[in-house]
Amino acid sequence: MANVSGIVKSTRNIMRQDTGTGSDELRILQLGWMLFLKIFSDKDRELELMDDDYTSPIPAELHWDKWAGDDEGMTSDDLLEFVDRKLFPTLSAIDLSTANRRAVLVHEVFANNYNYMKSGIHLRQVINKLNEIDFNNSKDLQLFGQIYETFLGELQNAGTLGEFYTPRAITQFMTEMVDPAHGEIVLDPACGTGGFLTAVIEHLKATANTVAENEAMGQNVRGWEYKPLPYMLANTNLILHDIVTPNIRFGDSLQRPLTGYTAKDRVDVILANPPFGGVVSNNNENNFPQTYRTKESADLFLILIIRLLKEGGRAAIVLPDGSLTGDGVKQRIREKLLEDCNLHTIVRLPNSVFQPYASVATNLLFFTKGKPTQKIWYYEHKLPEGYKAYSKTKPIQLAEFNPLKSWWENREENEQAWLVDIDTIKDNGYNLDIKNPHRPEEEKQYSSSELIDLLHQSFAKGDLLLEQLRKELA
Repeated sequence: MANVSGIVKSTRNIMRQDTGTGSDELRILQLGWMLFLKIFSDKDRELELMDDDYTSPIPAELHWDKWAGDDEGMTSDDLLEFVDRKLFPTLSAIDLSTANRRAVLVHEVFANNYNYMKSGIHLRQVINKLNEIDFNNSKDLQLFGQIYETFLGELQNAGTLGEFYTPRAITQFMTEMVDPAHGEIVLDPACGTGGFLTAVIEHLKATANTVAENEAMGQNVRGWEYKPLPYMLANTNLILHDIVTPNIRFGDSLQRPLTGYTAKDRVDVILANPPFGGVVSNNNENNFPQTYRTKESADLFLILIIRLLKEGGRAAIVLPDGSLTGDGVKQRIREKLLEDCNLHTIVRLPNSVFQPYASVATNLLFFTKGKPTQKIWYYEHKLPEGYKAYSKTKPIQLAEFNPLKSWWENREENEQAWLVDIDTIKDNGYNLDIKNPHRPEEEKQYSSSELIDLLHQSFAKGDLLLEQLRKELA
């Protein structure tokens, strides 16, 4: 059995020496496509042994074992020329006429990625390290799956890539509470690296009793992603979880008019951490009715998610405090949510859950479509004792949610949980940013709107002092 952890560390140390992969972000991009091709090729060999009729979409000479499998094979300039001028151009232009999903997957990955390494010698060294892992060996695969989770987790510390990763404890907890069942269609319309999708797959595997149930997962667990790197990483992630052909669509969920999503697009369950704090591109806000039109991506995704749910469909999503408050369009979107869905639970998370990528306060919203909201339970998730904040070395852990899980089935108010009726919400302008009433006054947290007001007052006072100083100096 290979020392998988040591191999991954060695590949990254080699890449640090290469001028083309001098940053964490570039090393992740480079290792991403290489891992995808190695894992895809290993899985192809397994499929060929199991099914005489299976034909790989990758030309024989471009399979990993043909050009990379021999440790004494191509290197230096010959290897760079092959990868840059043969491998990428051929796989990005792969034949799609057969509508083979695995062919489409290969095309999307190689049409939207690059070889960043500049030294063929370094590239050969990385290839040889990856050759030490046998992805058809169950023990190697299991170990690598654990390493891959760590690899994805490090996206939070790699430039702007953190937006595509949701901590594993969050995806597992949300999946467990929504409890997807076999036969249900589960969607993440902004799937990033596939954290929610793999959480659902593992959840379903635990109760799968037949081959048919296992095979159905590949079709029923679906994702949409519009950026090349997370799309590639998500597909690799699902292949590592035994999904032969992941059902992940490459494209922008907001690019299609809202009315274009009809009954056939509706699903049973949605789990998502839609991008927040960003501005939608390509004027995609115009794909939504005027009354809900905004540049804030998280708010548009909320409207889309409501549209995509079937009657009786369940959803759990991550939203920032900014989506819980505000007037105008934001208020109308919250009103739509509360009228069309039963928003039964809001879990309030500490600010540091998504650090260092994002330090804003976030919330987990759980709702069911079909009946209006009558009351909302709030639950404040506290930091573990002795913690001032979560960090890279102290991330949130699944076990921390055990008290919340116990409370979930037998709800009553306590120092962390409180109940708010819909009339109170309406009277407060559909503001969902409601503070914990059981928290002692000196410990109470400010809402987002209160923080904005305080900041505005501070700036105004500062401007006044500067003006006085300016007059005195004059």
